[in-house]
Amino acid sequence: MSCDNSAGKAQQSGGPLSAERRFQLLVEHVIDYAIYMLDPSGVVISWNAGAQRFKGYAACDIIGQHFSCFYTEEDRAAGKPELGLRTALQEGKFETEGWRVRKDGTRFWASVVIDAIRDEAGELIGFAKITRDITERKAAQEALEQARAELLQVQKMEAVGQLSGGIAHDFNNLLQALSGCLKLIERRAAEPAIRPVLEAGNQAIEHGTKLVRQLMSFARQQDLRPEAVDVRDRVLGMSALLARALRADIRLESDFAPSLWAVQVDPTQFELALLNLAVNARDAMPHGGALVVRACNQALPAGDPRGVTGDFVHLTITDTGSGMPPEVLGRAFDPYFTTKDVGKGSGLGLSQVYGFVRNSGGAAWIDSAVGKGTTVHVLLPRSPASPPVPADVVAEQRPQARRSARVLVVEDDAIVSMTVAAALEDVGFVVERAVTADDALPILAAGGVDLLFSDVVMPGTMNGVELAREAQRRQPGLPIILATGYSEDIAKAAGIEVLPKPYRVEQLIKLFDKVLSKAAEAPEAV
Repeated sequence: MSCDNSAGKAQQSGGPLSAERRFQLLVEHVIDYAIYMLDPSGVVISWNAGAQRFKGYAACDIIGQHFSCFYTEEDRAAGKPELGLRTALQEGKFETEGWRVRKDGTRFWASVVIDAIRDEAGELIGFAKITRDITERKAAQEALEQARAELLQVQKMEAVGQLSGGIAHDFNNLLQALSGCLKLIERRAAEPAIRPVLEAGNQAIEHGTKLVRQLMSFARQQDLRPEAVDVRDRVLGMSALLARALRADIRLESDFAPSLWAVQVDPTQFELALLNLAVNARDAMPHGGALVVRACNQALPAGDPRGVTGDFVHLTITDTGSGMPPEVLGRAFDPYFTTKDVGKGSGLGLSQVYGFVRNSGGAAWIDSAVGKGTTVHVLLPRSPASPPVPADVVAEQRPQARRSARVLVVEDDAIVSMTVAAALEDVGFVVERAVTADDALPILAAGGVDLLFSDVVMPGTMNGVELAREAQRRQPGLPIILATGYSEDIAKAAGIEVLPKPYRVEQLIKLFDKVLSKAAEAPEAV
């Protein structure tokens, strides 16, 4: 079949154009729509410039062909071309959107209208078909829907984060009260049989503490407190804790390169990350196996694909478990994503690891395959400083602080206040208690307070940070300790010791000894 331009010939003739011919010319020169006619069986009998522009066929290529050639193979197999004609025949019109195929095989998203055309007697003479390429519009709609979905997800996660932070704060106080009560019972109980019960209670509190830290980290209400950490010593020091987190049928092994650099990380978050990885590995090895912790120094040049540059300690945690399929591996670091049964996992463990590593200036990724185990890679930045001397060693070198010191405890939770005061009085401190900062200020004004210990979040006109600043203004050099599960405002309170909640009584007393001894050694000591 030859390709001619009958419209062009008519124009060249210079003769008058009939209304029918004018309409034909109009249709032929529309370029944004494919407008063409089908006979009653669906064979193309006319073709315009718009159809040629985005379908790629010249009139001579397509006239005489069945219009189903524009459909995808799957749509042809599903009978969609016939369905369109049948619907138009029965209802007079058929409208739809879907993928269509160009001559070169590429696809475009089309808006399609098919109208049944009848003569004056009502007999079907064919179908008029109008197609428009709306691929760009569809892409824009999908991008908009994706943006809306992402915004909704961000809003949901923000709401969950706020809820998590609130729950964690209240849970902190409960754990603190329980810890204090157990410690008081332990000091007063002479019956050996009660020891295992107390130990079980303390372990439950430890687990609760770790969950709270995960929630706080996820809610971004707990800042990192980085310091120089010796990876080898820290991991080996945790071996007993890691062994308890595993099972008897899982071997814990380690392999550390010589002269390992210290890393600059928050030691508490580092230990929590290791514990989370150990628990994940344990769950992936239901029939036992091995968990191997390795570490070596690694210097990364600029442009490294992992997105970080400089000196790092490369820590790997490898298990011999079941491994992850690709769809799970791709989401392993997502918050609240878990493949565990209901009640057996929060989905926060690996997200805590990833968040901790990234916030520390490092990188994390996972290698895993089904049946081949899992290796979690962690790059932690090298510290410019050496690890500090362990607190126990420092305590042995320093004389014990005055245990007769007068301490002002400011805490609005009655149970926490009572248990903390009882624990301090047990070791000789004289304790004064206040519920709010407003209650504490008159006590400070009266004088005689050797140390201020306050919660940060409490009712009244001042929070703990504001109380600490006011106390510093009124009594320069007064030792101050703030206890909190939050930490965004703490960094602004320079020179004030911070004790993360929940804490052990031993931690509290050790910190009291430290700040009181430091104050006693200072020239301006009060």
